[in-house]
Amino acid sequence: MPLLLAMTVLGFSGYAALLPVAPLWAVHGGAGSVGAGLVNGVLMLFTVLTQLIVPASLRRFGWAPVLAAGALLLGLPAGAFALSDDLLPVLALSAVRGLGFGVLTVTGSALVAELVEPARRGKAIGVYGLAIAGPQVLLVSGGPWIVENLGFELIFALGMLPAAGVVPAIVLGRRVERVPTSGERPPYLQLLRPMALLLAVTLAGGALITFMAPMSDSAGLSTLALLCMTVTAALARWRAGGLSDMFGPQAFIWPLVVLTTVGMAVLAWGVRDPQATDVLALLIGATLVGISYGALQNLTLVVAFQAVSRPHYGSASAVWNIGFDAGTGLGAVMIGMIASGSSFSTALLVGGALSLATLPLALRRPRPTPGP
Repeated sequence: MPLLLAMTVLGFSGYAALLPVAPLWAVHGGAGSVGAGLVNGVLMLFTVLTQLIVPASLRRFGWAPVLAAGALLLGLPAGAFALSDDLLPVLALSAVRGLGFGVLTVTGSALVAELVEPARRGKAIGVYGLAIAGPQVLLVSGGPWIVENLGFELIFALGMLPAAGVVPAIVLGRRVERVPTSGERPPYLQLLRPMALLLAVTLAGGALITFMAPMSDSAGLSTLALLCMTVTAALARWRAGGLSDMFGPQAFIWPLVVLTTVGMAVLAWGVRDPQATDVLALLIGATLVGISYGALQNLTLVVAFQAVSRPHYGSASAVWNIGFDAGTGLGAVMIGMIASGSSFSTALLVGGALSLATLPLALRRPRPTPGP
């Protein structure tokens, strides 16, 4: 686990540092808002496409080569941003980084399942989630400040940190090469339940991350609300693991689905007047969604690993990560479209309703865990 956490912190530090800054670099080169939006759009597109093929790549090439390639593909292109701020090179480098990030996301969560026995897996997933969330809390919010005060070059250097993760990546890979393979088709149907639950809550979270600023009448208030959400999500993802180990994930999933809906409704009330945001409602709503956003990330991953046998941990991780990224993207696109035709208040209520629609899945008891 220490090796995995080191690889994760390095990888997500590089990812988070450039997430808000790469679009700014494209704007610096003359790109408009559409071009700037394409930068992270391309990054996530290639991330999801890569996630689809990571399980097969692990079976064909082995863990160590795939992990090392992921670290290098995510880290090394960051230094090349300094060569040009033209849109096409920025998009090309973002695509390459997406390949590396796709590897990092799938293999990281799969390695938790490989390294830790099921009885302690929830706590381990919580610690792993903290290693992911910590860099994002610091660097997603701090990246633009660093650019303004210290320049783009420092961010590009931070973006190369994943390449330093190649050493723990190779060591980890060699330790898990003994993982058994299976010719059976992964049980994707059993993974649809945790994927749908995750997709609904990340749709809500993705909408808030994307639109918190235009929803609020104050930039400072938007920053504070996002901080409430991200910090609460990090703590909830961490603490949910221990509770899951003691009581099982099922006891907490349905209340968290309801909490997402309540949080989105409170936020909708808070932004009903675009010129006079209700401060208390905005902060409470963001905190409530943050709790469910973080905790359900942990619990749905636990459920996904419980639904499959060991040879299919990679496939379970891939499906979970695709659900996470798809939900985040859908939240940005769908909520934006609804808000443009009506209001952010209406759009948030729709997002909350979609989360509530997954309540039957949350209440349903999963099948017994298959054998190893």
